[in-house]
Amino acid sequence: MDKRLYRSTRDVLLGGVCGGLAQYLGIPVLLVRAFFILFALTNGLGVLVYLLLWLIVPRDDLHRRASLHEVARSAAGEIAEHARNLGDDLRQAVIRPNPQARIFIGASLLLTGIFYLLQQLDLPWLRWLDPNLLWPALLILAGLALLLRHPRDE
Repeated sequence: MDKRLYRSTRDVLLGGVCGGLAQYLGIPVLLVRAFFILFALTNGLGVLVYLLLWLIVPRDDLHRRASLHEVARSAAGEIAEHARNLGDDLRQAVIRPNPQARIFIGASLLLTGIFYLLQQLDLPWLRWLDPNLLWPALLILAGLALLLRHPRDE
């Protein structure tokens, strides 16, 4: 059987690229998403590769063979629609901000400020406070927290 790469319409968070790649490669979609996130965080190319795949790879609901031009036009429309929705969501967030967002942003700014202040003090007992160690440790803790949290809403 001819195995082809398609963007998923069933396992979609943004454009279905990760869902389609996971199905094509026969691996869990969580691994593909984690790869793209890490790839985007390390050098930013993950975003570019994702967008290119979104533009080039057809959706799995296209039963006929579509030309690259048709696929790209359809995907560009999807990207534009997602951008409009994101703009609407941001506009609503500014009009009616979530009280928890204010607390989260305030705490993040406070902790970041404290981190950089302590780093500038150059105290001998704070030499371990190295951003090259701190950020990976925070990412690991955040990932563990997401994986181990109890699904209250589900």
